Amino acid sequence: MSSTTSTLNVDSKSVELAVKAGTIGPSVVDISKLYGQTGMFTYDPGFTSTAACESKITYIDGDEGILLYRGYPIEQLAEHGDFLETCYLLLYGELPTAAQKADFDYRVTRHTMVHDQMNRFFQGFRRDAHPMAIMVACVGALSAFYHDSTDISDPQQRMIASMRMIAKMPTLAAMAYKYSIGQPFVYPQNDLDYTSNFLRMCFAVPCEEYKVNPVLSRALDRIFILHADHEQNASTSTVRLAGSSGANPFACIAAGIACLWGPAHGGANEAALKMLEEIGTPDRIPHYIAKAKDKNDPFRLMGFGHRVYKNYDPRARIMQKTTHEVLNELGIKDDPLLDVAVELEQIALKDEYFVEKKLYPNIDFYSGITLKAMGFPTSMFTVLFALARTVGWIAQWSEMIEDPSQRIGRPRQLYIGSPKRDYVTVAQRG
Repeated sequence: MSSTTSTLNVDSKSVELAVKAGTIGPSVVDISKLYGQTGMFTYDPGFTSTAACESKITYIDGDEGILLYRGYPIEQLAEHGDFLETCYLLLYGELPTAAQKADFDYRVTRHTMVHDQMNRFFQGFRRDAHPMAIMVACVGALSAFYHDSTDISDPQQRMIASMRMIAKMPTLAAMAYKYSIGQPFVYPQNDLDYTSNFLRMCFAVPCEEYKVNPVLSRALDRIFILHADHEQNASTSTVRLAGSSGANPFACIAAGIACLWGPAHGGANEAALKMLEEIGTPDRIPHYIAKAKDKNDPFRLMGFGHRVYKNYDPRARIMQKTTHEVLNELGIKDDPLLDVAVELEQIALKDEYFVEKKLYPNIDFYSGITLKAMGFPTSMFTVLFALARTVGWIAQWSEMIEDPSQRIGRPRQLYIGSPKRDYVTVAQRG
């Protein structure tokens, strides 16, 4: 990583600041010593212009529509690889050899069971509890069941905790789903691959045999790959910030899940589906297109455009193809919601307003349609997002722990409250 300097003039005083260049992407101005040299902070609401860390994991170029995991284009990983291979890549930095992958798959598969006392833990929730509320609680509670892997200073314990979370997240997610619909839990089955096992735990029942549809399994596996990591987004930053205090890894991932639950982050695909429900039928689409174009109308088309991508979201291209594969496989032709989605997609890809503003359908638009077609209720969408993103959170957390320059997160503020004033007693207050 090369480094140059830049001069900042503050109150007729010149300050030399280092300019650091990464492998690819924009350079950054190192302001870590700015306060010491000038007595001033920078102001950056949302930290959208601030690099809080150095990372080797994920690279995004929003203008060009590029997403790389450890240098590999997301399109190639989703087309040719599987989710556990992607997990290995994110965790260890390289794609596995055949022997390494077989070993990794074996270790994950043999960790999918959760402690049997977790079953009783679920009984404390209301039957209508949101699955994400259950996930936040259960993942945080893992540190109480697996306290032998919470010492973050021990590399072996960090590895064990990482494997446990990747392996057990599908089991917990399936249990949250089963609990919400009043069906018995289905235990994992070691002869199935990661995603097929998850589908079976969600949709099998004890009274009959369940056969996994390979098209649906491959589609969901691809969804997991596309959601595995996305640089320093809100939930990943939350995991890093929590981890910077030395919190155990289970608590850090629970914090990430809580952040992901927000409708502006992980709940976007659920919001997109609710929008389709509001539109209702294809003949009502022109009315809602007009509302979306009206600056004075609060209605917004959910699932279009992206805060980072100013070009077509590379994940959306893959997801578009996957969506139509799933719909064709299931023979869904008369679902009004999906009719709205297909029609809206075609209009948005051709309408001058959307093309000019680059409001392309994003991954949330397509994933919501796909998951609904596969039989998942909207309340489970963010849970599936959390399941996939767990490996990214763990990779980012591990990288932070191993970074010698890491320190506890402590953003500063621009104080705009009352200046110093003296206390007066109640009797003296007017």
